[in-house]
Amino acid sequence: MDDTAIIDLYWARDEAALTESERKYGAFCLTIARNILAAREDAEECVNDTWLRAWNAIPPARPSPLRAFLGRITRNLSLDRFRAGRATKRGGGRMEVLLDELGQCLPAGGSVEGDFDARETAAVITRFLDGLPPVQRQMFLRRYWFGDGVDDIARRFAMREGTVKSGLHRLREKLRRVLEEEGVAL
Repeated sequence: MDDTAIIDLYWARDEAALTESERKYGAFCLTIARNILAAREDAEECVNDTWLRAWNAIPPARPSPLRAFLGRITRNLSLDRFRAGRATKRGGGRMEVLLDELGQCLPAGGSVEGDFDARETAAVITRFLDGLPPVQRQMFLRRYWFGDGVDDIARRFAMREGTVKSGLHRLREKLRRVLEEEGVAL
Protein backbone atom coordinates (compact mmCIF):
# COMPACT_ATOMS: atom_id res chain seq x y z
CA MET A 1 0.00 0.00 0.00
CA ASP A 2 1.41 3.42 -0.86
CA ASP A 3 1.90 6.23 1.67
CA THR A 4 -1.02 8.31 0.42
CA ALA A 5 -3.42 5.42 0.98
CA ILE A 6 -2.01 4.82 4.47
CA ILE A 7 -2.40 8.50 5.35
CA ASP A 8 -5.96 8.40 4.01
CA LEU A 9 -6.65 5.51 6.40
CA TYR A 10 -5.35 7.62 9.29
CA TRP A 11 -7.60 10.49 8.22
CA ALA A 12 -10.58 8.12 8.03
CA ARG A 13 -9.63 6.93 11.57
CA ASP A 14 -9.39 3.39 10.21
CA GLU A 15 -7.24 1.18 12.44
CA ALA A 16 -5.92 -0.55 9.34
CA ALA A 17 -3.58 2.47 9.11
CA LEU A 18 -1.69 1.10 12.09
CA THR A 19 -1.41 -2.36 10.59
CA GLU A 20 -0.22 -0.98 7.25
CA SER A 21 2.28 1.35 8.94
CA GLU A 22 3.68 -1.58 10.91
CA ARG A 23 3.84 -3.78 7.82
CA LYS A 24 5.57 -1.19 5.65
CA TYR A 25 7.74 0.67 8.16
CA GLY A 26 8.01 -1.59 11.21
CA ALA A 27 11.47 -2.94 10.38
CA PHE A 28 12.73 0.54 9.49
CA CYS A 29 11.52 2.01 12.78
CA LEU A 30 12.82 -0.95 14.78
CA THR A 31 16.28 -0.49 13.26
CA ILE A 32 16.31 3.15 14.36
CA ALA A 33 15.19 2.27 17.88
CA ARG A 34 17.65 -0.65 18.19
CA ASN A 35 20.55 1.58 17.15
CA ILE A 36 19.71 3.93 20.03
CA LEU A 37 18.53 1.52 22.70
CA ALA A 38 20.37 -1.55 23.97
CA ALA A 39 17.32 -3.56 25.02
CA ARG A 40 15.20 -5.07 22.24
CA GLU A 41 12.09 -4.80 24.43
CA ASP A 42 12.63 -1.06 24.83
CA ALA A 43 13.09 -0.67 21.08
CA GLU A 44 9.90 -2.63 20.35
CA GLU A 45 8.00 -0.52 22.88
CA CYS A 46 9.20 2.68 21.20
CA VAL A 47 8.06 1.38 17.83
CA ASN A 48 4.63 0.55 19.28
CA ASP A 49 4.50 4.04 20.78
CA THR A 50 5.34 5.40 17.32
CA TRP A 51 2.07 4.07 15.91
CA LEU A 52 0.14 5.71 18.76
CA ARG A 53 1.91 9.05 18.19
CA ALA A 54 1.21 8.82 14.48
CA TRP A 55 -2.46 8.03 15.19
CA ASN A 56 -2.70 11.12 17.40
CA ALA A 57 -0.84 13.37 14.95
CA ILE A 58 -2.67 12.38 11.75
CA PRO A 59 -4.96 14.29 11.34
CA PRO A 60 -4.31 17.22 11.40
CA ALA A 61 -0.86 16.45 9.97
CA ARG A 62 -0.53 15.08 6.45
CA PRO A 63 3.14 14.07 6.48
CA SER A 64 5.15 13.68 3.35
CA PRO A 65 7.16 11.51 3.24
CA LEU A 66 5.52 9.19 5.76
CA ARG A 67 8.73 7.18 6.24
CA ALA A 68 10.63 10.24 7.52
CA PHE A 69 7.71 11.25 9.75
CA LEU A 70 7.54 7.82 11.40
CA GLY A 71 11.33 7.59 11.61
CA ARG A 72 11.52 10.94 13.37
CA ILE A 73 8.85 9.91 15.88
CA THR A 74 10.68 6.65 16.58
CA ARG A 75 14.01 8.40 16.94
CA ASN A 76 12.65 11.02 19.33
CA LEU A 77 10.87 8.41 21.46
CA SER A 78 14.01 6.28 21.54
CA LEU A 79 16.22 9.21 22.52
CA ASP A 80 13.76 10.13 25.29
CA ARG A 81 13.87 6.56 26.58
CA PHE A 82 17.66 6.51 26.27
CA ARG A 83 17.97 9.71 28.33
CA ALA A 84 15.56 8.34 30.94
CA GLY A 85 17.55 5.11 31.26
CA ARG A 86 20.96 6.75 30.99
CA ALA A 87 21.34 7.08 34.74
CA THR A 88 21.02 3.31 35.08
CA LYS A 89 23.57 2.66 32.31
CA ARG A 90 21.07 0.93 30.01
CA GLY A 91 22.29 2.76 26.91
CA GLY A 92 25.25 0.49 26.31
CA GLY A 93 27.53 3.45 25.55
CA ARG A 94 26.86 3.74 21.80
CA MET A 95 24.59 6.79 21.99
CA GLU A 96 26.88 8.49 24.49
CA VAL A 97 29.71 8.19 21.96
CA LEU A 98 27.51 9.65 19.20
CA LEU A 99 26.33 12.51 21.40
CA ASP A 100 29.90 13.25 22.49
CA GLU A 101 31.10 13.29 18.87
CA LEU A 102 28.39 15.73 17.83
CA GLY A 103 28.62 17.71 21.05
CA GLN A 104 31.97 19.07 19.92
CA CYS A 105 30.43 20.87 16.96
CA LEU A 106 26.88 21.71 18.08
CA PRO A 107 25.69 24.46 20.42
CA ALA A 108 24.52 23.69 23.92
CA GLY A 109 20.80 24.11 24.57
CA GLY A 110 18.79 25.20 27.56
CA SER A 111 18.36 28.95 27.04
CA VAL A 112 15.13 30.91 26.59
CA GLU A 113 16.12 31.57 22.99
CA GLY A 114 16.73 27.85 22.56
CA ASP A 115 13.77 27.12 20.29
CA PHE A 116 14.68 29.90 17.86
CA ASP A 117 18.35 28.94 17.96
CA ALA A 118 17.48 25.29 17.38
CA ARG A 119 15.46 26.17 14.25
CA GLU A 120 18.29 28.34 12.95
CA THR A 121 20.86 25.65 13.69
CA ALA A 122 18.68 23.04 11.98
CA ALA A 123 18.46 25.23 8.88
CA VAL A 124 22.25 25.62 8.77
CA ILE A 125 22.74 21.86 9.21
CA THR A 126 20.21 21.14 6.45
CA ARG A 127 22.08 23.45 4.07
CA PHE A 128 25.36 21.82 5.12
CA LEU A 129 24.00 18.34 4.39
CA ASP A 130 22.46 19.45 1.09
CA GLY A 131 25.89 20.69 -0.01
CA LEU A 132 27.67 17.40 0.68
CA PRO A 133 28.34 14.75 -1.95
CA PRO A 134 25.79 11.90 -1.63
CA VAL A 135 28.14 9.37 0.00
CA GLN A 136 29.33 11.84 2.64
CA ARG A 137 25.76 12.93 3.36
CA GLN A 138 24.65 9.30 3.69
CA MET A 139 27.59 8.47 5.97
CA PHE A 140 26.79 11.44 8.21
CA LEU A 141 23.10 10.56 8.40
CA ARG A 142 23.75 6.86 8.94
CA ARG A 143 25.99 7.72 11.90
CA TYR A 144 24.18 10.64 13.52
CA TRP A 145 20.55 10.13 12.55
CA PHE A 146 20.22 6.34 12.41
CA GLY A 147 22.96 5.68 14.97
CA ASP A 148 24.79 3.11 12.83
CA GLY A 149 28.16 1.90 14.08
CA VAL A 150 31.34 2.72 12.19
CA ASP A 151 31.67 -0.96 11.25
CA ASP A 152 28.13 -0.97 9.78
CA ILE A 153 28.86 2.17 7.74
CA ALA A 154 32.15 0.71 6.52
CA ARG A 155 30.37 -2.43 5.29
CA ARG A 156 27.55 -0.43 3.69
CA PHE A 157 29.95 1.75 1.69
CA ALA A 158 32.70 -0.89 1.17
CA MET A 159 35.26 1.20 3.07
CA ARG A 160 37.75 0.53 5.83
CA GLU A 161 36.65 1.53 9.32
CA GLY A 162 39.57 3.96 9.59
CA THR A 163 38.42 5.68 6.41
CA VAL A 164 34.92 6.06 7.83
CA LYS A 165 36.23 7.38 11.17
CA SER A 166 38.47 9.97 9.54
CA GLY A 167 35.73 10.94 7.08
CA LEU A 168 33.24 11.48 9.89
CA HIS A 169 35.82 13.48 11.84
CA ARG A 170 36.41 15.74 8.83
CA LEU A 171 32.65 16.16 8.35
CA ARG A 172 32.20 17.16 12.02
CA GLU A 173 35.03 19.68 11.72
CA LYS A 174 33.54 21.06 8.52
CA LEU A 175 30.12 21.34 10.20
CA ARG A 176 31.70 23.12 13.18
CA ARG A 177 33.35 25.66 10.84
CA VAL A 178 30.09 26.20 8.93
CA LEU A 179 28.19 26.77 12.16
CA GLU A 180 30.82 29.26 13.36
CA GLU A 181 30.71 31.11 10.02
CA GLU A 182 26.91 31.31 10.30
CA GLY A 183 27.22 32.81 13.76
CA VAL A 184 25.88 29.83 15.68
CA ALA A 185 27.36 29.99 19.19
CA LEU A 186 29.07 26.72 20.04
